[in-house]
Amino acid sequence: MKYYKALFFGSIGSIVETSDLQRKSFNQAFIKSDLNWYWTKKEYKKLLNKSGGEDRVSRYAKQSNIRVNAKKIRSLKTKIFNNYLKKKELKLRPGVKDLINFCIKNKIKLGFVSSTSLNNINSIFYCLRRSIKKSYFNFIGNSNLVKKNKPNPDIYLFALKKLKLKPRECIAIEDSQESLNAAFKAKIKCLIFPGKFHSSKKFLRAYKTVFNLNIKIMRK
Repeated sequence: MKYYKALFFGSIGSIVETSDLQRKSFNQAFIKSDLNWYWTKKEYKKLLNKSGGEDRVSRYAKQSNIRVNAKKIRSLKTKIFNNYLKKKELKLRPGVKDLINFCIKNKIKLGFVSSTSLNNINSIFYCLRRSIKKSYFNFIGNSNLVKKNKPNPDIYLFALKKLKLKPRECIAIEDSQESLNAAFKAKIKCLIFPGKFHSSKKFLRAYKTVFNLNIKIMRK
């Protein structure tokens, strides 16, 4: 049986469900920033089409015709989110642990290629430390390592170079259209594993949509 040589998880959401917790963190950050903003679940679903919290804030401010320091708000949101995580025990999404264990057993490289902050990445792995460890991953990186954020393919191309792999040797898992576009532009076959804030959407250019991960996806 032939398997892909690497598996990329493209977001926190492809590993663990945190969308509503992040939404609440943004709303708390808006209060602390004296902004009369409140993102409902319906509104946040639309905003998730854009990768990265700073970009979401910038776009929302532009739509509202308000000038804000999006970077500062994103940083404040990250602190609030990380404080929430310290009090919560998160569970991996269905099939993630078995898939990671399968990759380790079969010497398939693991990558985490995200648009989120390193603080968020570290906090998530800390919360999940009883289930998975950062050391399981051969590459962990975010958009700070490259010039352009998703949907540009830069972070995927950077990971491919670091792992010395070709796109056809890898498969990716994403949970949003914009992040899927990044994998597609990097010529990496990509599965969509939609979370509860994405489950009703139709995705373009996805190799397949799955709601439960299993080792079959690693077969070429």
